[in-house]
Amino acid sequence: MEFLTTPSQKFDLPKRISRLGELATNLWWSWHPEAFRLFGRLDYDLWERLNHNPIRLLNEVGQARLNQAANDKEYLEHYDEIFKGFDAYFTKESWSQKTHKSLKKPITYFSMEYGLHETLPIYSGGLGVLSGDHLKESSDLGLPFIAVGFMYAQGYFSQRITEDGWQEAVNNPLTFEHLPVTLVQKDGKPVTVSFDFPDRKLTAQIWEVRVGRVPLYLLDSNVESNNDYDRLLTARLYWSDLDRRVMQEVLLGIGGVRALRALGYDPAVWHMNEGHASFLTLERIREQVASGTAFTAAADKNRGQNVFTTHTPVPAGNDEFPLYLIDKYLSTYWGELGLTREQFIDVAKHNTPHGDMYSMPVLALKLSGGSNGVSELHGEVSRDMWKFLWEDRAVKDVPIQHVTNGVHTRNWMARRMNNLLEKHLGAAWYDNLDDHELMQKIDGIPDKELWGVHLHLKRKMAFYLTERVRDRWTRGGFHPVQVVASGVLINPYALTIGFARRFATYKRASLILSDVERLLELINRPNHPVQIIFAGKAHPADDPGKKLIQQVYRTVKKAETGGRIIFVEDYDMNLARYLVQGVDVWLNTPRRPYEASGTSGMKAAINGVPNFSVLDGWWCEAYNQKNGWSIGDDRKYESNEAQDAFDAENLYNTLEHQIIPKFYDRDPKEMSTAWVAFMKESMKTVIPQFSTRRMVKEYVQKFYIPALKK
Repeated sequence: MEFLTTPSQKFDLPKRISRLGELATNLWWSWHPEAFRLFGRLDYDLWERLNHNPIRLLNEVGQARLNQAANDKEYLEHYDEIFKGFDAYFTKESWSQKTHKSLKKPITYFSMEYGLHETLPIYSGGLGVLSGDHLKESSDLGLPFIAVGFMYAQGYFSQRITEDGWQEAVNNPLTFEHLPVTLVQKDGKPVTVSFDFPDRKLTAQIWEVRVGRVPLYLLDSNVESNNDYDRLLTARLYWSDLDRRVMQEVLLGIGGVRALRALGYDPAVWHMNEGHASFLTLERIREQVASGTAFTAAADKNRGQNVFTTHTPVPAGNDEFPLYLIDKYLSTYWGELGLTREQFIDVAKHNTPHGDMYSMPVLALKLSGGSNGVSELHGEVSRDMWKFLWEDRAVKDVPIQHVTNGVHTRNWMARRMNNLLEKHLGAAWYDNLDDHELMQKIDGIPDKELWGVHLHLKRKMAFYLTERVRDRWTRGGFHPVQVVASGVLINPYALTIGFARRFATYKRASLILSDVERLLELINRPNHPVQIIFAGKAHPADDPGKKLIQQVYRTVKKAETGGRIIFVEDYDMNLARYLVQGVDVWLNTPRRPYEASGTSGMKAAINGVPNFSVLDGWWCEAYNQKNGWSIGDDRKYESNEAQDAFDAENLYNTLEHQIIPKFYDRDPKEMSTAWVAFMKESMKTVIPQFSTRRMVKEYVQKFYIPALKK
């Protein structure tokens, strides 16, 4: 293409290692541990202080150290090995090229957020991390993939917990020169797209992020031609005021299509990850209406290429807008579609107790040829939830399928665990990670070796957490009680339970605290100590979520816990890696069936960490009684209170009579063979079935390939 990307970064590197700059600006390095270590070897302390930002590292490490590295034989051998793999990655024949030669035109993927790495905080939680993993796996498989999202200039907030347990949000404006982003230009000027609201024009420029083979294009409204209000539109994720929210979704859906057209793309498949981008369906129709095609005919023609993934199991969780906002921002648009106002509203109208609303998932469901939930149970819930759109069909025949989420294995598996699997499954194990038969060889790994890797990861996590506390203490404003509450007394050899996720009320973070006296008796037993690590953020506008954090934190602060219940503030992808790799049990307590899928437990399981979870989301499909434990059952309850009481009692009983005894049932070598058997079973079942390798291949088979034929 004729477009140029103007780098935001400049490097002064010795010629022999000059390609470090190229590597720093492609996030390929972030899911290849040895490439990660290549940067760290320049200065491990600085690498940690900079939160693993290779661009800042190369500019701040100092010329003397760079010159030294350029003459260090061992470093250069490492450097050459990494770039041998880097170059091979982009030149070798990919899975897509081998098996699906018809996939030539681009598949485009729209998401409101992308969790790619902690240095690019344009994500808030699981939806964004899933999007990031989807891009990484699409790159690994060699799909002709393009992604569209937003460049959030203020990133996502940093979390600070007050002495009283209240969450405070600290905004950290991003410095683009420190990020792996480049401004897309043509003829020396930024490429822009625009949308005409009734009273003004909104313009956005485009940034590009390279995610292996995949280009991610991020829209940015901070341009001079916009007024001050509009320049802030893409400043942060999920504005709580509805005006900005609908404007964001207009820009993502309609502006995103226009951005791809401006860049010369003609995608064959349009994948909407959640309803935020649903306006893209209308923009594609508008393009054909402008060429003389009637709305209905254009909708029928385009529908087959649209794919919609819903992540929300309750109607209230889906984006819907009052009709007055549609009038305010789109009153000049429906005429371009050849529609009256009433016809335009009818396309996405949802009758609710609060009146008629313009529903983004209704828009996507009506105008998409393929739709899916993100687990088998969520598919069932979604079919029942949206059956009113297909009144002539039985619930089972509602055209919403399911593709259970997965996690990007290379991104979330610890380096030492990967090395262990290479040793016993073969150097090419990762290329065949979705081979169930190959994964059975995990049983042949000596228990001592697997347990040894796990102990290393536990010690590594404990060291990291205590260093976080030390760093926070030195910056001041931290009460001594908060030091203890943050994990300074953590014991790397005690049974450690991890609970880390977004603090929404339905996730019931406080369920394990339902009977504090009983819990204290369990965690403080002599010779059988138990630790519980909490982490997670609530949305800044979610006061019930923040109150839940406060409730948990006040329990954490109790002296009676002996520092064995901790809350680690400012949860991000870096902290998540330490937790899913270093705890012994991953706890998940959503109120069934409100967990659409969940992926944090998958990340733990691939590292040999058994799950202890409600039978909701993905765990319904994974649980086999040998790879973890269930909480409660799959019945329906008369009330939330009854369900909470039953689940809490079941949780305590399982913890007391099954989990703790099994963990501490040690042989003379201080190892529980029964526990290691659970670790192996966890890896055997989850690695092949709940990876993005399986997930993306399933999207190809169920949706992308069929879309090419429509």
